[in-house]
Amino acid sequence: MILTIDMGNTNIVAGCLGNDEEVYFTERFSTDLNKTELEYAVLIKTVLEVHGIDSKEIEGAIISSVVPPLTHILKSALRKLLECEPIVVGAGLKTGLNIRLDDPSTLGADLVVDSVAAMKYYGHPVTVIDMGTATTITIVDKEGTYIGGAIFPGVNVSVEALASGTSLLPRVSLGAPKKQIASNTMDAIKSGIIYGEASRIDGMIERFEAELGYDTTVVATGGLAGVIVPHCRREIINDPELMLKGLKIIYDKNA
Repeated sequence: MILTIDMGNTNIVAGCLGNDEEVYFTERFSTDLNKTELEYAVLIKTVLEVHGIDSKEIEGAIISSVVPPLTHILKSALRKLLECEPIVVGAGLKTGLNIRLDDPSTLGADLVVDSVAAMKYYGHPVTVIDMGTATTITIVDKEGTYIGGAIFPGVNVSVEALASGTSLLPRVSLGAPKKQIASNTMDAIKSGIIYGEASRIDGMIERFEAELGYDTTVVATGGLAGVIVPHCRREIINDPELMLKGLKIIYDKNA
């Protein structure tokens, strides 16, 4: 059994996968720059115990992180908890992904992992959408090469910016209103956030495929994909476990 951890700017997603890539569980908790390695070790141990898993059952661990100040702390936490050396996704690991960018070293670990999993489970060409603190849309072309994409503020960032940058507009919950043409302020904000984000994703996919000259399979993941994807007009596969499955694939290539 392998422990996989995806550390984002807002949340950390942890999961355990078996040798057949069966996902035993996934849990999400807040990224906290103030926590020590011991506090993270206790937190992860508690998560394992909640799901009835003894830390001694864990054969290995792999981390994907976009929060450099916490990467070493989380790695040290896993050393305390597990009898293994955690793998951190980064330069020098085998991924099987061909990358064609101006500077491949700037590519985030999360985007690499998402793309590796998307290619294995859905083939290529494939468009991968990851909806977290930022929303990323990336392309693996028909030759199986990662060629780039787009990054824009995530849904929660937009909601917070709207509320903090205006005097009269309130914070709203992330739920779609009954009508797109809203008749009150709360629903108008929800319409703009939910349907506006769905329209942006639809539009970006259309532009990407026009530039490529062919259609792609489209896969979405991330904490907010389940909120937005149902309102997109384009057919999009929502795979909440894409990142964790990608981490298991990369672990197997390097363990």
